[in-house]
Amino acid sequence: MPMIVRQFISWIRHAPAGERAEATRALARAFLVSDLSPADRAAAEGALLLMLDDVSALVRQTMAQVFCRSAQAPAAIIRALAADQPSVALPVLEFSPLLIDADLVDIVATGDDQVQCAVARRVRLPAAVCAAIAEVGTAAAALELIENPHAELAPFSWDRIVERHGHLAAIRESMLVLEDLPAATRLALMAKLSDTLQQFVVARGWLTADRAARATTEAVDRSTVALAARARGDDMVALMRHLRATSQLTAGLILRALLSGNLDLFECALVELSGLPQARVAALLHERGGPGLTALLARAGLPESTYPAFRAALEALHEIGFVGTERNAARLRRLMVERVLTRCETGADAAAPLLILLRRFATESAREDANAFCDDLIAEQFVQRLERMAA
Repeated sequence: MPMIVRQFISWIRHAPAGERAEATRALARAFLVSDLSPADRAAAEGALLLMLDDVSALVRQTMAQVFCRSAQAPAAIIRALAADQPSVALPVLEFSPLLIDADLVDIVATGDDQVQCAVARRVRLPAAVCAAIAEVGTAAAALELIENPHAELAPFSWDRIVERHGHLAAIRESMLVLEDLPAATRLALMAKLSDTLQQFVVARGWLTADRAARATTEAVDRSTVALAARARGDDMVALMRHLRATSQLTAGLILRALLSGNLDLFECALVELSGLPQARVAALLHERGGPGLTALLARAGLPESTYPAFRAALEALHEIGFVGTERNAARLRRLMVERVLTRCETGADAAAPLLILLRRFATESAREDANAFCDDLIAEQFVQRLERMAA
């Protein structure tokens, strides 16, 4: 073998690029599959290391194609190929099992779009590399990462992708179809979309900035209640923390949740704001309108002017009953809203902003009920038509 290697080295000095590439391919394959002695293996590796300096990228591409998926390839050659031009490096970056996390993080930090995308497509991509792509990767690399089912994305990496690229429709669409996407991340994406739409309608002159901002806030609040209706356990806790950190855990949102019959969101919000254990909060809510409720709302930092509405909503909720489906937990319950509005309108301590909010809720719930009635009516007529056709 050493004699063959010496002849190979002498021959490649004058051979055309295509022939050098084929000879390099044969030598690389022999290195992987042949039963070579230690001396022969060292000689073959030396010749292959020499080919890393070949002026033709075709030669190096050939070597990358042979070695890219092998765990027995020479580590020094793999590292060199990974640092080569993209046409050579991409298969190694995407497939080589010899690149460790530190290598990949450094490659992501210094590589261009093609390089980052290749790394993002790797199987069993660890959290550290995912975090690097989320932090400095291009939008295309982030999209590859999102669509890679083997990527171990930590919650903070999801949030960083939303923060950096959430304004792009392709990123939002790819993330929103993921069933296991954290609720807090899903909400952050919806907020990005709402902000984009708000800027669009204001720029077109369709709405004033104030009206667009109010419509956006209401839309995000509705989305929040809908997401919370599906969130459970740690996902709900993370959602509450996100809402508090982004100043979205407001009295208006919490009251909307309660008027939708979503006692879980109401309870978790008070746990987050008050700092009390969940069991203690649940016990205080069980008292409904007692002094314990007032103390809980005060500890949560909610405006005192909203206390009458929360008391009335809890009483109405226990009288009317709890939600039965996720869909119902995402919609204002008209009967509850009207009872609370009537109680606050006839009370002496209801503030004007609270009454305005409740009246908006009343209008919204009435329109939702009307739309639901029309949908049910159309569905019923369609079924009747099918039955007549089948008869």
